[in-house]
Amino acid sequence: IVGKKLVKMSEDKPNLKELLIYITQIEDKRQISKIKHKLNDIVVITLFAMLANIEYWEEIEEFGKMYFKALKRYLELPNGIPSHDTIQRVMATIEPEVTEVLLRKWMDLKISGEDKKIRKILNIDGKFLNGMKNKNNKPLDIVSAYSKEDGICYSQVAAEGKGNEIEAILRLLDKISVKECIVTIDAIGTQKEIIKKIRKKKGYFCLQVKGNQKALKEDIEDYFADKGFRKKLKGEGMYSRKTEKQRGRLETREYYYTEEIEWFIKRNKEWKEVKGIGASILTTEENGKKQEQKRYYITNITGGVEEFVRAVRGHWAIESYHWVLDVTFREDANKTLNKNAARNLNILRKLAISILEELPFRKKFSRRIKRYIISLDVRRYLKLFFDI
Repeated sequence: IVGKKLVKMSEDKPNLKELLIYITQIEDKRQISKIKHKLNDIVVITLFAMLANIEYWEEIEEFGKMYFKALKRYLELPNGIPSHDTIQRVMATIEPEVTEVLLRKWMDLKISGEDKKIRKILNIDGKFLNGMKNKNNKPLDIVSAYSKEDGICYSQVAAEGKGNEIEAILRLLDKISVKECIVTIDAIGTQKEIIKKIRKKKGYFCLQVKGNQKALKEDIEDYFADKGFRKKLKGEGMYSRKTEKQRGRLETREYYYTEEIEWFIKRNKEWKEVKGIGASILTTEENGKKQEQKRYYITNITGGVEEFVRAVRGHWAIESYHWVLDVTFREDANKTLNKNAARNLNILRKLAISILEELPFRKKFSRRIKRYIISLDVRRYLKLFFDI
């Protein structure tokens, strides 16, 4: 990269130039006398291979050999393409906190100068790296903070097992800014210490309440069970309903929200940061059969039902994000056992997901199709990637 002329892809797109420059600055802690292949070359090859529909170490090596001449235009590659064993070993030497800075750098490039009038929704959730699992090895649980508005994972931490996820969420909140953001977490995050952390950092929260907070759930459940109260909320405009057809079944989503919770605070003084409670009811109808699913929430969002609905619906973005990692990038099929290497691959996949949104395509395609298109025209997209 050094000495090459780099120009912007377009005025309204984040430039990959600074990201690539940062990759060249990653500190290589290996013994200089034993280094045959540059660390930044290996990181760039791995990242671009992911963009080109490749997931596994052996495939990355073959990708490098196939496109050696094209890669050599942009990378040093002093001793050719490293073996897959070398690529894997080097990726295991990099501390994940170092590669995570790539995500933050890319995030800074994407969101600079953005409109901040709308409160951003920041989803927090955990996902196991199930490819690591065997009789001698437990999979890592990666807890991530994702923003659909920015299309980027803000940060992530590893929690070894579900029992440590609450502590991991607290560590994650220490690493990111949540000021003026609405933080959404599944029921595991409905903890007083997590709320305290979010509020201390001047954020908002919308947290699901399940059986892990049994008394809290029962109070809210009983309140919304009253038909007269639900009718009152409808009359006050604290109700929302939407019906849509999804894959042959009819889905109706209803939302109730109230800030009249003096009784709630009196009975649950330790939850004093809560400003409103809400309920969502999903009714599905398929082949004449109806099913109903109810969920309950606590929040400090004020101002009406629509913002509550936006937060509740917005949390599904991270579920979709995890689906992309598993289905489009086949993360769970990757059997990398080394924890550092597995975490670094996870970070590079998340970076690749976001970069796919910025590379130019002739029309709107799914991420799966975009990766396939790149694999068919690697040299063209290498040029676009390096922004030459």
